[in-house]
Amino acid sequence: MKYNRSSLLAAAVACGLFAVPAHRLVAQQTQNSNGSAQAAGQGAQAAGQDQTQDQNFDPLKRKRSDKEEFQAEKQLRQELKGPYRKWLDQDVAYIITDQERKAFLSLSNDEERESFIEAFWQRRNPDPDSPDNAFRDEHYRRIAYANEHFAAGKPGWMTDRGRIYIMWGPPDSIDSHPSGGAYERPIDEGGGETSTFPFEDWHYRYLEGVGDNIDIEFVDTCMCGDYHFTIDRSEKDALLRVPGAGLTQWEEMGMAKKADRFKGGMEDLGTGPMSSSDNAKEFDRIEMAAKLFAPPPIQFKDLDSFISEHTILTGPPLPFDVRTDFVRVTDDTVLVPITVQIKNRDITFVTKDGVSTGVVDILGKVTTLTHKVVQTFETPVQVQEPAELLEQQLNRPSIYWTALPLRPGLYRLDIAIKDVNNPDHVGIYGRGIDVPAYDDEKLETSSLILSDNLTPVDSHSIGTGMCVIGNVKVCPRVSSTPGQPISFKRDQNLAFWMQVYNLGIDEQSKSNDATVTYQIVDTANNDVVFQKEVPSKDLGAHSDQLTVEKSLPIAGLQPGKYKVIIKINDTVSKQEIAQSAPFVVE
Repeated sequence: MKYNRSSLLAAAVACGLFAVPAHRLVAQQTQNSNGSAQAAGQGAQAAGQDQTQDQNFDPLKRKRSDKEEFQAEKQLRQELKGPYRKWLDQDVAYIITDQERKAFLSLSNDEERESFIEAFWQRRNPDPDSPDNAFRDEHYRRIAYANEHFAAGKPGWMTDRGRIYIMWGPPDSIDSHPSGGAYERPIDEGGGETSTFPFEDWHYRYLEGVGDNIDIEFVDTCMCGDYHFTIDRSEKDALLRVPGAGLTQWEEMGMAKKADRFKGGMEDLGTGPMSSSDNAKEFDRIEMAAKLFAPPPIQFKDLDSFISEHTILTGPPLPFDVRTDFVRVTDDTVLVPITVQIKNRDITFVTKDGVSTGVVDILGKVTTLTHKVVQTFETPVQVQEPAELLEQQLNRPSIYWTALPLRPGLYRLDIAIKDVNNPDHVGIYGRGIDVPAYDDEKLETSSLILSDNLTPVDSHSIGTGMCVIGNVKVCPRVSSTPGQPISFKRDQNLAFWMQVYNLGIDEQSKSNDATVTYQIVDTANNDVVFQKEVPSKDLGAHSDQLTVEKSLPIAGLQPGKYKVIIKINDTVSKQEIAQSAPFVVE
C-alpha cells in the first residue's frame, strides 16, 4: 500500500505524534464558531432522540474506536509473548485449525488459555478416560526428533522435513542422496544421466486424507543441509541451467532440444514418452501439496457435537456397551467388527395398535491421531414387540453390528446414541483402538470371539449382513461391565470363533502341520474341564490361514468363572500361539 505526504501527516497528528500550531487552531475555531453553535443545538436535539430510542443500549457492546482496537491488540501481543505465544506459534503451529487459532487469540486471560489448551489436547486424545494422552506424547516426540535430525541453521521443527515429520510421522521408506552427484533419471523424468543437488524422497504407503503411495521430495539447493519441499522434480538437477550438460535420452538422440524444457510449466523436465501424462498430473501434485500442509479439519454437527465436543448431557444418560474385534484382511488392512449392545429396558417404547416400538439412532466415527475422520457409520436401530410380550423382552439386549476396514495404527472410536422417543436420552462412548499390524513371518491370530450362536450362511450372504464374518454368522457377546467376563446361561451354547494366520507350509507336502487345541478351564482351581485336539489339516490342509470355530453345550458346567483357551502348535515354523477369553456361567 502507498501513502502520500498529506495522509501520513494526518495520521501522525491523529496519533498525537505532532502538535498542531495554536494559531491554526484559533483560526479554525473562529471560522467554525457560528456553524458549530448551530450544529450543537441540532446535535443536542438528535442526541435526546437517540437517548430515548437507545435506553436499552448495552455499553459493553459498544464498538471500540480504532485507538482502542490498537491498544487491545498491543496488549494481547504483550500477553502472548511468553509460553502461550510459543505454544501457539511453535508447539501446535502445524496442527491447530484456523478456527481454533482465532478462538485462542480471542481469549482474555491466562485461566481461559489454560482451559483452552487442556481442551485442545483432550479433543485429540484417542482414549479420553486415560490420564495419558497418546496423541500429545507422540506429537512432542516428533518435535524432539525433528529438532535433533533436521536442524539447518534453524530449529528442525521449522524446516520442511520437520514439518512433514511432525504432521505425518516417519515415512515408510526414504531414498536419500546426501551428497547429490551422478543420477540416472527414471523414464518419467526424461531418462538420461545428470548430476544433482542433495535430495531425499520420502515414501508413505498411505496418508489419511491425502491418498495411497505418496512420494514427497526435498531438495538442498543451497548445499547447506536445509532441504526444502518441492513439487518440481527438475529442481534437484544441478546441470539444469548448464548448456549441453545433463541431457535427457531424447536430447541425446537428437529428438528434442534442452531449450525446449523451459516452456513455462510447473516443471522443467525433458521431453519423453511419459511427458503428456506427467503434464496432466501437475494439478494432482499441487492438490497433494495443499493437503499435506493443511491443518486437520474439525467438524461438528448433530450427534457429532456430543462425540467431538464432549457436550454435557442434559437428560439421563442412555447406557450401552461396545466391543471391538480384529480380523486380518490383507497385509495392510484389518477388518474391525464393532458391536453396540443396548438393553431394551433402557429404551423408550411407544405402543400403537398393539405393537410397542423403540428406536435408537446410532452415530459412530473413527478418527486418526491427527483428528482426521477415516470411517463413519450411522443407522437407526428399531425394536418392535407385541405389547403383551414387551415386559418379557425388556430383559433382553438389542445389538447393532458393523465391520470397518482400517489400516494398522492407533485410532479413536467415538459413538453417540439417541433414544428417538425421548430425545434428551443420549449416550456417548469414546475409546482408543489399537489396530494391530500382522507380521507376515510370525504366527498370528484374530480376536477370539465368544457367542451363543454360530450359524453358516448361504453363498449369497458370505461377507455381508449383520454379524457375518466370512461364511458364518457369529454375533459377539458383549460384557455389560467393561473388563468383566461375558455371561452365559446353562441352557445356552458356548460358541467361539478365531482365525489363525501365517501357518508354515511344508515344502515337500505343500501342506500345513499344526495342532489346534481347545480347552475350557475352571479358573477357580485351573482344572481343565474340556479339551480337544484337532490337526490343522482337518481344517484346511494346504492353506497358511485357518478358521477355528466350535459350538458346545454348557449345561454340564456348574455356575462359576471359566475361560476358553485355544492353542496352536505349528511344527513347520516351530512357533506356538494361544488366545483366551473369560466367561461366566450363571
